[in-house]
Amino acid sequence: MARTGPQRIPGAVFDLFFGTGQYSGSDMEVNCGVIHTTEGPTLYNYGGGASAPTVTSVPDFKAKRLVHHQHFDVDESARALVNKAGGVQTNQANAFQWELVGTCDPATHQKWTRQGIDHIYWPEPPDWAVRDVAALMRWLHDNHDIPLTGRAVWMAYPASYGDSPVRMSFAEWTSFKGWCGHQHVPENDHGDPGALPFARILAVAKGGSTPPEEENDMTPDERKLLVDTAAAVKRIEAALAKKPWTYKGAGDPRDMHQVVKDIDKGVKGLTGVSLAQTDALAKKLAEQLASRLSN
Repeated sequence: MARTGPQRIPGAVFDLFFGTGQYSGSDMEVNCGVIHTTEGPTLYNYGGGASAPTVTSVPDFKAKRLVHHQHFDVDESARALVNKAGGVQTNQANAFQWELVGTCDPATHQKWTRQGIDHIYWPEPPDWAVRDVAALMRWLHDNHDIPLTGRAVWMAYPASYGDSPVRMSFAEWTSFKGWCGHQHVPENDHGDPGALPFARILAVAKGGSTPPEEENDMTPDERKLLVDTAAAVKRIEAALAKKPWTYKGAGDPRDMHQVVKDIDKGVKGLTGVSLAQTDALAKKLAEQLASRLSN
């Protein structure tokens, strides 16, 4: 597969470029992006490239800009995701991988603040960081067709760690295009970049001159309802996988009766949340139910 379009990010630094060495990746055509946070305040060399993303963006606080250190060509597989045997491809699934230097962990943010360490807490990035993230997203859209769309919920760390409600299924990941976080990728357990203000960044990437206020995004109550409903979907999927549907006891979260109650409660509480925000969850549940009924 040929690499099409410009492969070098304008203005990028190539001091840690690994695409011509031991860890050079496979050719692909990127159609999605995965955003990570380094959970460290400085750039590092990823074991000589063994676990490197496509690019790492380092804040220059004096100049109020992000410096992009590019590690692989845009259409070359990077190495920042876990890829387990079997299952699905991750690093080679047409994914542009992007590490943002800083943290999504509120505990780390508080510690670094006490220690006087300059850093970006990515759930609350400064406007200039939003501007530069959005600018690269726009460049990737214009030159490589990565859609200016993404996952609706970017869950706060540490709840986003592990098998959280926002982790994609294999089928979702295989068909995914647009932007997601490390927290969304299957076969992985990391929860970065936490509650990244993705809607705010996306609005700027689409042409907004300044980051809009957060009230244009989901409210905290709406976000909680969506996450709760996603958790309920996971519970009903687990119940659907069990044959026969045996009674587990009143109040047991594995019991089908309790799962149905949870789903009913979640759906009834979704007043005010747009259909677009719940569409992925509805499709996922419908696919599971259709599969169960066809057996």
